[in-house]
Amino acid sequence: MKIDITGLKKTYGNRTVLEIGALHIPSGKITAVVGPNGAGKTTLLNLVAGLVESDCGHILYNGEKNIPFQRMTMVFQKPCMISSTVRKNIAWPLKIRGVARAEAAAEVERLAEKLGLTSFLDRRADRLSAGEMEKTALARALSFDPDLLLLDEPGANMDPHALIEMEAMLRRLPAERQKTVLLVTHNLAQAERLADDVLFLNEGRAAEYCGVKEFFECPVREETKRFLEIEWR
Repeated sequence: MKIDITGLKKTYGNRTVLEIGALHIPSGKITAVVGPNGAGKTTLLNLVAGLVESDCGHILYNGEKNIPFQRMTMVFQKPCMISSTVRKNIAWPLKIRGVARAEAAAEVERLAEKLGLTSFLDRRADRLSAGEMEKTALARALSFDPDLLLLDEPGANMDPHALIEMEAMLRRLPAERQKTVLLVTHNLAQAERLADDVLFLNEGRAAEYCGVKEFFECPVREETKRFLEIEWR
C-alpha cells in the first residue's frame, strides 16, 4: 500500500508538532522514521493510522482518502492484550473477519512458531512479560495479512534473541508479501538493519528522506549530519 501525504499539519494548542508539505511512502518497502524526541514521529504514525485527525492536509492510501482500517494495523510500544490466552489474542483479528476456525488455528500456529511463542499459546497474554506481550501483539497484527503495518518502537522490550526473530520476520514481509511497513524507532542500528528508506523528522518537518545507505553514509542536510554525529557516530 502506498501512502501519499500533502499539506499535513497537526497542532496541539499553540504548538505545531507536525507539518509536512509532501511525502510519498512507496508500497512494498520498510520505511524507518527517526529523529530526536519531540520531532513528531509518533504523531505521524498516529495520523497515518487514523487515530488522530490532522488540522489540514490529506493522506491518501493507494490514492484513496478513506482510511482502509480493514487492511492496515498498528502495534504500539506498550500493546494492550485481551484478557485471555495468547492463542485467542493472535486469532482475534481472524475471528472478527469470519475466518474459518481451522484456517485461523493454522495461522496462529505458524506465527507462534516464527516468533517463538509456541510454548506460550495457552498462557494468559495479560500476564506475560513486556517482550512476550510485544511479540504477541506483532503476531496478532500479522495474522490477517495487512497491506500496511505501522510499528511504534518495535522490539524495544525484547531480549536480543527475540529481537532477532522479530526483525527477521519483518525484513521478509516486503519481499514475500509486498507489504508496506512504516516504523518509528530511536534505535538507529535497527533502522539501518531493517529499512529500505529513512525519513528524518526534525521539529515536525520532513528534514530528509532517502535510501538507508544514503542516509547513513552521505546525508545531504546539515541538520541530518548533526543528528547522526550525536546519535550514531
